[in-house]
Amino acid sequence: MKTHASIVLFLFSFAASTLAGDPKPEQALRDADDQWSKAAGAHDLEKTVSFYSSDAIVLPPNGAAITTKDGIHDMWKQIIRDMQSMSWKATRVEVAKSGDLGYITGAYEMSIKDETGKLINDKGKYLEVWKKQSDGSWKCSADMFSSDLPATPAAPTEKK
Repeated sequence: MKTHASIVLFLFSFAASTLAGDPKPEQALRDADDQWSKAAGAHDLEKTVSFYSSDAIVLPPNGAAITTKDGIHDMWKQIIRDMQSMSWKATRVEVAKSGDLGYITGAYEMSIKDETGKLINDKGKYLEVWKKQSDGSWKCSADMFSSDLPATPAAPTEKK
């Protein structure tokens, strides 16, 4: 009887873990995103850019899509040059059942100098799409972020 109960308990535990999904890919993705935030916050340009896949696209606010590694590098070079602080934190992490694609949404905070040198304290949200690489690591293949601050009106144009 004890053996039968052990088998039933084992099967129930196995079924519950299979139905619930494996939390390991979600945690790996969350950990990668945390490491990425720390690299950016430490002003480490090369490490920050290393989290992107070779075919990544970045969709920054109020700007054109950036589709090259050099373009992404240049964007981050400017951000890191002008920022005082930056961090972000995932609020939702989802991984496809296939285990090779996932997304993260979250919130960011940063202090950055605008083009006039004025310090702006910004808060916003982000969406990242990640792909599992052949070596088992995760890389961001699509990155989109936007501020929660109200949009600044365009400067009036002079009429002639």
